[in-house]
Amino acid sequence: MNMALEEHYRKVRSVLFWVLILNWVVAFAKIFYGLISHITSMTADGFHSLSDGSSNIIGLIGIRLACQPKDQDHPYGHKKYETFFSLGIALLLFFICFNILREGISRIFHPANPEINMASFIVMFITLAINIWVMNYEFKKGKLLQSDILVSDSMHTKADIFTSLSVIIALVVIKLGYPLIDPIATILIALFIAHAGIDIIREGSKVLCDTAAIVDIERISGIVLGVEGVEACHKIRTRGRPDDIHVDLHVQVKPNMHIDKAHKVCYAIEEALKKKLPEITDVIVHMEPKDVCR
Repeated sequence: MNMALEEHYRKVRSVLFWVLILNWVVAFAKIFYGLISHITSMTADGFHSLSDGSSNIIGLIGIRLACQPKDQDHPYGHKKYETFFSLGIALLLFFICFNILREGISRIFHPANPEINMASFIVMFITLAINIWVMNYEFKKGKLLQSDILVSDSMHTKADIFTSLSVIIALVVIKLGYPLIDPIATILIALFIAHAGIDIIREGSKVLCDTAAIVDIERISGIVLGVEGVEACHKIRTRGRPDDIHVDLHVQVKPNMHIDKAHKVCYAIEEALKKKLPEITDVIVHMEPKDVCR
């Protein structure tokens, strides 16, 4: 395996591992206190945090597959496995959403008396602070390393922050004498989780369905036209992940250009594109004589 690629995935795995530990600490704190105090919204928030940890495990498996080198069966590499496994995180979110929604609706018809005290707020504020730090850390690392897994997992944690805030507000309202707010907050948490899952699917499907990876094709055209010997270019297409973009395009050259010269122009185009746009990893050039109709 390429040493740079191996180092890249080592860094991604390291981030996922430490985030996993912190997510489990947060999850068990909320679940434990939520159960003993009969606060369903806090317990639901805890299971949401537990799903954060589960998504980290899914991410580690996805990274393990994505870092495999190209082979005969996968000539374009295995990087899309990372995007594919990010969809697994979304499915996990929908599963958690369904169960929390069911619990919230059940508590509306079968209310309980949650015990709200200072310890309840301390648990929520400490876990909220941890979640905010984890979300910012993982998102920044995900953008830096151009990792779908880290970015989608940080979105998962971001949803956890909003649900934790809703739980804190619910605790205040319950303390004021409105216990029905607890199951209502639980239902709202389920909706937050579903929204995060939809966002992850939307981003992942762009890669898996070959949505244009670079919208500004004029930038590509400008780089190609700057290569000596290129008369025109058209039919520019891009696809792939943010860190693994494939480009194919048609280039027109003078009709009397020798095949050796045309071949050198192809290499020059590939080199120029990869130098100006490092996220491009593969370039396919179709050569045409200038006077041939498109």
